[in-house]
Amino acid sequence: MSKLLGDKRRHYLLELLKSKKKPLTGTFLAEETGVSRQVIVQDIALLKAKNEPIVATPQGYLYLSSPSPQPKRRVIACQHAFEQTERELTILVEHGVKVVDVIVEHPIYGQIQGSLMVESKKDVHDFLRKVQDNQAKLLSSLTEGVHLHTVEANDDKRIDEACQALEAEGILLKRD
Repeated sequence: MSKLLGDKRRHYLLELLKSKKKPLTGTFLAEETGVSRQVIVQDIALLKAKNEPIVATPQGYLYLSSPSPQPKRRVIACQHAFEQTERELTILVEHGVKVVDVIVEHPIYGQIQGSLMVESKKDVHDFLRKVQDNQAKLLSSLTEGVHLHTVEANDDKRIDEACQALEAEGILLKRD
């Protein structure tokens, strides 16, 4: 495609994101529009400033359209060592639960939230590979492994069953 300019490019990006159910990488969007990845980052920021529901996930940019019916959402509290991360995420996705984000409560910065959008074993693998490739630390490393996840599924039963499995593994923080 030839280079698209300004508003036309942003309109094209918006339509492209709306038409896809899976995230699109900045690199892909840059190639599609004939601009640099940095221009795409700026365009996405401008679209978000216009209240377009676009999120940046580890897999790329995703347009959050209103699915029907609305999935059930819950925030769960977990604590585990880094080595249990794969097990935690795998349990959730195997039960049909999407891990929307991770949240930690930092003593200085308050709530810190990171988008995950992990919903398959492939997503779990890709996420952990990115962590390893970038020698990154998980947000939960700031809070001795304690963190929250916003999760969603088609029904509460899936989330309940996933929580029971996490509890059996000693990962779910129980209320006392």
